[in-house]
Order: sequence, then structure tokens, then C-alpha cells
Amino acid sequence: MRILLLLSFLCCSTTFGQPCLERAQEIQPQLTREPRREFEAKLNEARANAEKEASAENLIWLGRRTAYLGRYKQAIQIYTEGIEKFPEDARFYRHRGHRFITLRCFDLAIEDLKRAAKLTKGKVDEVEPDGLPNARNIPTSTLQSNIWYHLGLAYYLKADFKAALNAYRQAEKVSTNPDMLVATTDWLYMTLRRLGREKEANKVVAAIKSDLNLIENSDYYKLIKLYQGLVKPEDLLKEVSAEANTLSNVSVGYGLGNWFLYSHQMDEAEKIFRQIVGGNEWASFGYIASEAELTR
Repeated sequence: MRILLLLSFLCCSTTFGQPCLERAQEIQPQLTREPRREFEAKLNEARANAEKEASAENLIWLGRRTAYLGRYKQAIQIYTEGIEKFPEDARFYRHRGHRFITLRCFDLAIEDLKRAAKLTKGKVDEVEPDGLPNARNIPTSTLQSNIWYHLGLAYYLKADFKAALNAYRQAEKVSTNPDMLVATTDWLYMTLRRLGREKEANKVVAAIKSDLNLIENSDYYKLIKLYQGLVKPEDLLKEVSAEANTLSNVSVGYGLGNWFLYSHQMDEAEKIFRQIVGGNEWASFGYIASEAELTR
């Protein structure tokens, strides 16, 4: 029953925003006491800052901190307020587009992310600060790389792989550090495979070196090594089979499920996708993509 309910979310995407948001449901992340306490404290701080001064920066962080607690509709409302006040600030469209993806409103996400891309065209890219800092406290993405990355994802989830390819090619141009590069390359490879362009896909991953100094995107790196023939699928399968309740296993699991699809092992692919949607990483991209695969 739970899986059927989640799959029904995919039907909510429409070019008219309100019906999608009215039908979309939120499943909040399962946080232990200490992380939740920290997230709530950060949200209270962001709320106080926004109440003191409703600047673009403060509203962005209020929206981000709200979303980290799974309150995605509230976050969208905050970003919408930001767009009304700062209509030329691409960051609001970028973050609202991301949360439209979370709520399975893919058409709305595409509209926002295309607008963000238009607003940043010809401008110098900027590092995007992390709300959840990595171990080295070094941001690994930029505004423009995130815009194109999420736009590619929204198209991919709608199975519009040609449009997804164009977006990921743009993302590739602004993926200037190893972590963002392997993330973009993974989705670019999967998109090319869906288009039947295997040779081109292999060429893309062949360009990724085997000694990259990554900070946090090791899961995407594992998948790229799978595509390169340096890692065996059965080794990753053991890792994924352990559980589907971690973000790492969902990310690796979705890529591995796709690998089995390319190899025409449909039963194995479906097994992995169902394992993923039976877990609790509802807001992760691998989870959302697994939902999409099961509907196809």
C-alpha cells in the first residue's frame, strides 16, 4: 500500500502549479534526536534573521533550513515570497525547482530551473555554500552547476532524455571540481545509455581518472568505476543488499539497477528499485528515480 501511494505522486506533475502542490504529499526525513535538535536550532536562527531583515540571503537560508526538516511546501512558499521580492535572483528559482522535484512536480521544476538558467546566462558562476557541510567544510558545487544538474534530473525523471542530455552537457561545462564532475558524469552516462548511445556514454566515463581526490561523492565514483569495468556489479550488489535505508545505498542502488536494465536483467533491476522504494530515503534522487522506473 505504501509503495502504491508513493507511486501515485508521479501523477501530480502538471503545467498548472496549484493542482500538483495540492495533491503532493510530504514524507519527512527520519532524524535522530541530536540531528533534529541541530536542524531545528538552525531553522530558528534562520527565521530570526529573516524576521530581522527579509534580505535575499536570509530568505534563501530560511527556505533551505525549512526544507532540511522535510517541510517542502513551506520552503516553496518561502522561495515564492523571495521571487516576488527579488525576481532577478536566480537562486530562488534554483532552490524552488529542487523542491518541486522533491514533491514530484517535474514540470514546475523545469519551468523554474529554465528561468534560473536564463537569469545566470553570461554571468560569472559562484560557489554555492553548503547547508550540510562535508567533512572538510569545502563546498563542492556552484549555482550554475546545480541549476543545470537539477534541470537535467527533472527532464530525466520525465523520460525526456534528449532534453536531459542537453542540460547535463551544460552542467558538465561548469562542473569544475572532482565531486561535481563525477555526479554530473554519472547522470550523463545514464542518460546516454537510455538514448542508446553506448559508445558515447563509455567515452564520457573513460575521461574520469581513477585517482580523483573526492570529498563526498564517492558513491557516484563507485558507479563510474562500474561503468569503466573496474568494479564488479556483484560487489556493489552486496553493498546495496545490506539495506535501502541510507542515502549511499539508494544512490548506488539506482545506478546499479540501471546497469541491470542495460544488461536486460529486468527482474534484478526491478528487485533493486522495489528495495529502494521500500526504504525511507523518500526525498533522495535515487528514490524518486526508482519510483519513475517502476511506473514504466
